Amino acid sequence: MAKRFQQRKYYRLNHYIQAEEVRVIDEKGKQISVMPLSQALQQAREKGLDLVEVAAKAKPPVCKIIDFKKFKFLEAKKEQAERKKTKKVGLKEIRLAPFIAENDFNFRLRRTEEFLKAGNKVKLVVRFRGREMTKKEFGYELLKKAVERLASFARVELEPRFTGRQLEMVFSPLKGGQNGQKQDENKKVNQKKV
Repeated sequence: MAKRFQQRKYYRLNHYIQAEEVRVIDEKGKQISVMPLSQALQQAREKGLDLVEVAAKAKPPVCKIIDFKKFKFLEAKKEQAERKKTKKVGLKEIRLAPFIAENDFNFRLRRTEEFLKAGNKVKLVVRFRGREMTKKEFGYELLKKAVERLASFARVELEPRFTGRQLEMVFSPLKGGQNGQKQDENKKVNQKKV
């Protein structure tokens, strides 16, 4: 697997800041005022901290008086929290045969439902081997039955299409996912109580 390259942020510190006037914020996040760069650097030195340019494109640029190592640590924590919030959607593949037994078909659809409830996309693949290619209509009928059974859990994202010797179709979960299912269960429980 290739590593993804993250775009790194570079901050100007202390005497590398190029603006003549800066808006200064203290370590607690309170705005001090707009002042000349030399005065802001002097305040940072008196406190034994660094002057870090946070927003270079602002007019005047925003600088923060803070320990740079602490600042980098806080930035890393924010990025980590943002990464936790993003949900990774996987694409699961379920393989079928055009002449699959009813029980096997039901089992694979149950697995498909589980994947969809977990919030994953599912690709149903009907593989044709040998002479089975002459009976493509069986593959389409199989996928049609799957669409009918999965209508309450998913929507069709990609209509059936042939790629080589296999017929593929992609389902994505309906909005709400697990939460939608829990709400439905809660409604049923509340109706039983009344």
